[in-house]
Amino acid sequence: MMATLDWVVIGLFFLLLIGIIVWVVSQKSNNSEDYFLGGRDATWVAIGASIFASNIGSEHLIGLAGAGASSGMAMAHWEIQGWMILILGWVFVPFYSRSMVLTMPEFLEKRFNPESRTILSVISLVSYVLTKVAVTVYAGGLVFQQVFGIEEMWGIDFFWISAIGLVLLTALYTIFGGMKSVLYTSVLQTPILLLGSLIILVLGLKEVGGWQNVLEIAGATATNEYGDSMVNLIRDNRDADFPWLGALIGSAVIGFWYWCTDQFIVQRVLSGKDEKQSRRGTIFGAYLKLTPVFLFLIPGMIAFAIHQRTGAFLPLLDNGNPNADAAFPTLVAKLLPAGVKGLVVSGILAALMSSLASLFNSSAMLFTIDFYKRFKPETPEKKLVKIGQIATVVIVLLGILWIPIMRSVGDVLYEYLQDVQSVLAPGIAAAFLMGILWKRASAKGGMWGLLSGFIIGITRLGAKVYYSTVEGAADTLFKSVFFDTNWLFFCGWMLVVCLIVVIVVSLFTEAPSEEKIQGLVFGTSTPEQVAATRASWGMWDVIHSVIILGLTAAFYIYFW
Repeated sequence: MMATLDWVVIGLFFLLLIGIIVWVVSQKSNNSEDYFLGGRDATWVAIGASIFASNIGSEHLIGLAGAGASSGMAMAHWEIQGWMILILGWVFVPFYSRSMVLTMPEFLEKRFNPESRTILSVISLVSYVLTKVAVTVYAGGLVFQQVFGIEEMWGIDFFWISAIGLVLLTALYTIFGGMKSVLYTSVLQTPILLLGSLIILVLGLKEVGGWQNVLEIAGATATNEYGDSMVNLIRDNRDADFPWLGALIGSAVIGFWYWCTDQFIVQRVLSGKDEKQSRRGTIFGAYLKLTPVFLFLIPGMIAFAIHQRTGAFLPLLDNGNPNADAAFPTLVAKLLPAGVKGLVVSGILAALMSSLASLFNSSAMLFTIDFYKRFKPETPEKKLVKIGQIATVVIVLLGILWIPIMRSVGDVLYEYLQDVQSVLAPGIAAAFLMGILWKRASAKGGMWGLLSGFIIGITRLGAKVYYSTVEGAADTLFKSVFFDTNWLFFCGWMLVVCLIVVIVVSLFTEAPSEEKIQGLVFGTSTPEQVAATRASWGMWDVIHSVIILGLTAAFYIYFW
């Protein structure tokens, strides 16, 4: 249970948070660019910390630790693909900066057509409500139920009190402070979260008797009949869940979409002062992104190892199996001394609030800039900020309404999240890839690539819901393609199909004019633009990027 000292620490954290927000609100946002992008004057430290803090949410605290406790190293692919932030910094930042856009759909309109913008906005908003809002809020409720050990309060399930309290708190500071409050609070939150997770890693290893013991216990736990154990990152290609080729392809497609084209992440980079600060922010973010495997996934494996040893560490599910998703909060509740527990709970709060805040800001911006402003271009700037605030409230409500459906998904939180992302990512990835790499990609080509990805993705999700709930469904070609195919291979094939759609439609439709794509595609930049990009990086930027790639390779070699 929480000691008095823990409550004091949490109280101090909140006072600091309130101080930052009051300061941000006093720096008035004059227009929508100020509110949504913090006035485009962020430095590399704020950008990198914000990328990391926005990314680290409940899917890590609950999902990634839970994945470590249930399947070992298999889910590490998704984290270690964080090196793809470097592609955002080195390849995409120059094009995004030159286009002076506020949102990713706006970039697609410049490169393709207004229809592409609308399609991407719709896909993004739907995915935010289905995955990010619902998952973060659901996991937030779960964490506090475990950590505080309270089942109900005032006759209401404590899960709902903590989940909705978290949302209201975060919504308040996002609505009033906009992007600046997200950036500055994440600079406070990131070090607290890193420090707290590091303490858990150290105390967990001490409790279990060292890393060697974790490897022995996890290595003795088979994950398939082909000789793979929980320690193996690369598993036999016949593995039902994580075949090595599928895992590499699937995590790369999802990684590219998420790090290089998702409004949620790219918005942090668009708020940079210039190309140099934006690129350095991505390099700093990539360094930080090397840590979650050690701070969340390995503690999950430690919790599993302690449970195997003692037989009674993790809480049990109704079916008698240990509740893997409770791994991280259980470590917090059972291993940490007073005071430190308060610090880590503050860190968890910080992570949940930070990803929710980033999400509220991104979705409000998508709605305001991509829908409202397009149909009412004469709207005054102050009113746009108001509309953004109203949009935030609506998205929060939709997310909360989705949670009861999410709770029926229960103990497969991380897989639910990755599954939804694996069918939304390929179409968007194909449109951006071809749009930036190929001059001949036409407006219709990009649009149909996006649309075909969305249609195939929704069909796959529908098939999954149908065949999971209907008993004794007939074996048809549709079922074998849309349900029986391994989700990772499906994601890879889907990318191939969407790329083919973009290429074929582009070759049969009118090519874009030179003026339209000038500066937006490889090989169309003016000498001045090329010179500006070249001047924005130096030898140290290259060295740091090579170090990150080297560390990624070393990780794969060690856990092979």
